[in-house]
Amino acid sequence: MNLPEEWTTRPVAGKRTSAVSYVLQDLRTAITSQALTVGDRLPSESALSARYSVSRAVVREVLRSLEATGLTMTRTGKGTFVVASHPAELVFEGYSAMDLMEARPSIEVPAAGLAALRRTEAHLDALHQLAARMEAEHDNAVWTRLDASFHLTIAQASGNPVYADVLASIASALRGQSEMLNVEHDRRSASLAEHRSIAVGIARGSAVEAEDAMRFHLAEVHDALAISLTSTPAPAPANQTGRH
Repeated sequence: MNLPEEWTTRPVAGKRTSAVSYVLQDLRTAITSQALTVGDRLPSESALSARYSVSRAVVREVLRSLEATGLTMTRTGKGTFVVASHPAELVFEGYSAMDLMEARPSIEVPAAGLAALRRTEAHLDALHQLAARMEAEHDNAVWTRLDASFHLTIAQASGNPVYADVLASIASALRGQSEMLNVEHDRRSASLAEHRSIAVGIARGSAVEAEDAMRFHLAEVHDALAISLTSTPAPAPANQTGRH
């Protein structure tokens, strides 16, 4: 979509008590009033910096805040897009898509690292069996259950019951998100390769490899989700529970 002309030509001037709060409020108002609509790509960091006469550090903080509230999402190498006219429109079992993507790296990356150091042979067997079953499975609903079990097994292998309990509590939401992404973007093949990389890092006992592989996997999920949100005007109400 093309941005309104004023968003590409007119600088913004005004008294600011806080540069971050001023820019954030102006962008948030533009989005909630639909001067900027779902699917629009925001100007680049440098363009926003020039528009508001602020540093790029200020712009980056504003963009992080907009994404944290569910109004925008950044697609790697593509830019930052408006994904909602109000926060958290896409919901899985009571958790917004942004809730899940914000929390998962803080849980699953360290869990993968600990799993590499603490896993047992039983954990390794379970991970390899799950990956093999995922490769052979054609039913999407079954595949997403196996996917959730794979991530839960890693959390259990970490030896930290907090990670395992958290993953178990959001398993249904993760299944809903996974199923949506697989249907819309055919993520299964890429996701399987990412899962195998995680399993290899854990099997080698390398916390660094396991964490890097999990971090990459979650970044790919983030980008696929961003494509979904920026390619569709708004999620249909029937899909907001994440159940299919």
